[in-house]
Amino acid sequence: MTRLLRIVPTARALLALALTLAVLAPSSRAASPSTPDLERLTLPDARSLMIERNRELQLARNATAGAEADVTIAGARPNPSLTLGAGRIGGARDPDAGPLPKRVDTAVGVSQLFERGRKREIRTEAAQYTANAARREQVDVERQQRVALESAYYDLVLAQEKRLIAIETSGLFDKTIDAARRRVQAGDLSRADLARLNVDALRARNELQNVGLEEAKARVALAYLMGVERDAARIHAAEAWPALAPTPGTIDLDRVIDRRPDVEAAQARLRAADKNRELAQSLRTRDVTAGVQYDRQPTDVVRNGLSFNVSVPLFTRYYFQGEIGRAEAEYDTAQTQLERVRAVALTEISSAAAALAAAADRVQRFREALLAAAEQSADAAEFAYTRGAIGVMDLLDARRQLHAVRIDAATALADYARAYSAWTAATEPPATSP
Repeated sequence: MTRLLRIVPTARALLALALTLAVLAPSSRAASPSTPDLERLTLPDARSLMIERNRELQLARNATAGAEADVTIAGARPNPSLTLGAGRIGGARDPDAGPLPKRVDTAVGVSQLFERGRKREIRTEAAQYTANAARREQVDVERQQRVALESAYYDLVLAQEKRLIAIETSGLFDKTIDAARRRVQAGDLSRADLARLNVDALRARNELQNVGLEEAKARVALAYLMGVERDAARIHAAEAWPALAPTPGTIDLDRVIDRRPDVEAAQARLRAADKNRELAQSLRTRDVTAGVQYDRQPTDVVRNGLSFNVSVPLFTRYYFQGEIGRAEAEYDTAQTQLERVRAVALTEISSAAAALAAAADRVQRFREALLAAAEQSADAAEFAYTRGAIGVMDLLDARRQLHAVRIDAATALADYARAYSAWTAATEPPATSP
């Protein structure tokens, strides 16, 4: 009975714990981030996956972590050295001591290197500039990967649009061929015209197959950027084409270029190179190593004693000309690299602006005139063909023209989406930073 009474409180405690976990479990599951739905993948979800799993971005994070660790290494003071020694072993022996030596002199010493010429401070400043450059390079890698991701995403949207157009065109040809066969049986259409329709129908099926391959390649490219290669077959882009944005106005090029992460990284590399140049000059300032040693000599008059020593290098053969020359060359290289990065940034911005303006004009022409005109021409040709007013070749020409215009319109939209993404990445500073 007593044992039963002991078990009951324990059971109650376990039941209360189970109920608590049952209440807390749903909230914990709701708080954990869910994996985006690849079957209906949006562009923000694709960006989130890229930030989390992109390998190039992960390598950039690792490089930043290593550069930050270098700051700690550069600021560390030299450790002291401990010296233990024994001397004059096996000297004069005591006859009563047996095989053991009569005396062993021992010494214990500590030495410390003292850096002069602000070497540690300069080295730390150089490492801090290098770490800052690594951080800005990480932001630039994220910028570049974002452009690549959005380009791959819209490549997939374009492939999906082409597939829909190819499916519609192939279905239209199938219906036309069925109607044409009945007309051939009725004697209203020649077999040569039916053969022409069959040729275009087969071309439509081939195009549908090619578009399927293009769509598969686009999925694989997008999956790599998001780090989900094994699930590439499940990816389906759910977003439509972006709306046309207002034409970009005049921008302050110097200000925009100075705020770009690649330019900021190059500037930080230049400052680090300048500090390394100063560090190379400081090598000519002699460091000092000081030491103190305790000696114990059992049989001498002075059995215990302290000794001090100081060592200074003598620059008799080498005066660090190589280190100084290397640092000067690296500074010149960093300066040239900064000029190159600024020139590349200016070229990228100019090219992005021209591509965006041209793509916007193309989209506007397709939406306002070309697409509507091609659809009207194709509808009129279909109506005239059913009434026997035109021949098969005129019908096929109208269909080919509409098909080409629809493909060109989708391509123009994809070009605009990619151009707008490139323009945004080239002119706007990233929203995130390490």
